[in-house]
Amino acid sequence: MTNNRLLGIGLGGFGIAGICCFTPLLVILVTSVGLSALVGWFDYVLFPAMAVFATITGYALWNRWKQQQA
Repeated sequence: MTNNRLLGIGLGGFGIAGICCFTPLLVILVTSVGLSALVGWFDYVLFPAMAVFATITGYALWNRWKQQQA
């Protein structure tokens, strides 16, 4: 997987998880469908997902920096 694709996946996933976590967008969507019981579990999924995507982004940036140094 290329660094640009890895960076895009990391930034995209982090952005989506951030939007769903810090705005009520996902809560409004889920409650409008009638699944409001799931809202309490969002933090158990979204925060680790943000950490994983931040790690992927950091790895891609580190690889890009390492290739520029060579």
